[in-house]
Amino acid sequence: MNSFFKIIILVISSLQLTRAQNELLFFQTNWGFEGSWEDFFSKTKNSGYDGIEVWIPADETIQEKISKGLKKRDLKVIYLCGTNRSLPFEKSLATYRKDLMRALAQKPHAINSHTGSDFFTTEQNLAFLQLANQMSKEHNIPVAHETHRGRFSYSLTETKKFLEADSDFQLTLDISHWMVVHESLLQEQDLLLEEVLNRTQHIHARVGFEEGPQVNDPQAPEWKTALERHLSIWETSIEKRWKEGKVPTITTEFGPPTYLPTEPFTKKPLSDQWEANVFIMNALKERMQFTK
Repeated sequence: MNSFFKIIILVISSLQLTRAQNELLFFQTNWGFEGSWEDFFSKTKNSGYDGIEVWIPADETIQEKISKGLKKRDLKVIYLCGTNRSLPFEKSLATYRKDLMRALAQKPHAINSHTGSDFFTTEQNLAFLQLANQMSKEHNIPVAHETHRGRFSYSLTETKKFLEADSDFQLTLDISHWMVVHESLLQEQDLLLEEVLNRTQHIHARVGFEEGPQVNDPQAPEWKTALERHLSIWETSIEKRWKEGKVPTITTEFGPPTYLPTEPFTKKPLSDQWEANVFIMNALKERMQFTK
């Protein structure tokens, strides 16, 4: 074996070793889950997840069940909070503050926020971002703002304006929403996406396409191009986090019917939501050579 091939093998081996030494944390959504909390915790743990992502409950009884379940199953939690878009700005901001405080008091791994509204002004949306940044720093708990239709971050181009206006806030990247908004897989927008990925703290892993936020089954061959595009973007984000010495977090977030397409008349789901989420987790683990 000549020296050139030896060098190539060493480089590949070094890359594989480096990736193996890095860490990834996967979270499961309870969106659409119809069983008990105990069933959800058990199934999440048995499926290989590190934690859950759920909305912060207003009910103290539910909060107690969540806290006990997390401890029993040794799972982490990311809490969801969101702006109430049906309220006037001032009331919405005050409610958002209370919800954030309730979530921060539980000392979660992080908070994912559905922030602002596409009908609020730029200044109003910035007020939500700045409030969340301030509270995040005070409690030393990360708050990331999800790229989501109907929010300040409903499009790639609009989000770029906020990234330029405020250098502090971090994003939860749910790229599936933008595939619909821009009616493309954003193949020629890598430069703009790089700015977003530089501020991405958390990932929502769901495969969208040009006409919808969720393919009917990510394992189906007809979605190979869309799946590969999403995996490529997620991989870039994960690599960036690793290079910064940080632990990437990913929530697999395929949703239930009717977010999940169904048969007409019978409303039978075209695929299994839980199976789709586990498939995405395993596909990312395989791609990143993550064997935990």
